[in-house]
Amino acid sequence: MARRGFMDLLVIPWVDKTIAIVASLPFVVELYRRWAVGHVNFPRAVLGLQLLIIIVLMVLRTAPVRVTLNPWFWLLAFVTTYATLGFSAFAGQGVSLISPVLGNAVAMVSVIILVYALLSLGRNIGFIPAQRKVVTKGAYGLVRHPIYTGTFVSLFAFVLRSYSMLNLAMALVLIALLMVRGVVEERFLREDPGYAAYLQEVRWRWFPGIA
Repeated sequence: MARRGFMDLLVIPWVDKTIAIVASLPFVVELYRRWAVGHVNFPRAVLGLQLLIIIVLMVLRTAPVRVTLNPWFWLLAFVTTYATLGFSAFAGQGVSLISPVLGNAVAMVSVIILVYALLSLGRNIGFIPAQRKVVTKGAYGLVRHPIYTGTFVSLFAFVLRSYSMLNLAMALVLIALLMVRGVVEERFLREDPGYAAYLQEVRWRWFPGIA
């Protein structure tokens, strides 16, 4: 009963929105500190700003029709979002494997993917699995999770410009967790007939013709 009461509290819009903003502050401070001392290359800045923009848009999202009360789904959403933001803020400098121009170009590809995905999705974005309007056009007509695709490419650009074995391992773990999150979201949303039909219409989750 106590757990159910806590979950009922979390789904109150102003509560989860406040938590989302407050939880971002330590990472914003660290990114600013790194920028002030010149330790933020373009891919790191892109990864951090992408996630902060996503969090802000989640705060401005439309109200859902149905929200999961499964605490493990909430935990997965929180960990993947803020661990990725934390990675952009606190990961070590590493060494560059490619030229800055090429690394920045890969980061720009992630920006294009993310902007296209966000424009396609509008205010239907969510932090945890929740039923809203089913978007089937734009980026969502190509893959089912284009925002994650943009994050994957951004992580790839980050590691190329700040390579270390630890950074590579952390990036791979984050990608794996985001993939799990996408599958979990689909299992919740497929209870909606409209989304179930969308799953049949768009075959690929992250990369057209690949996965």
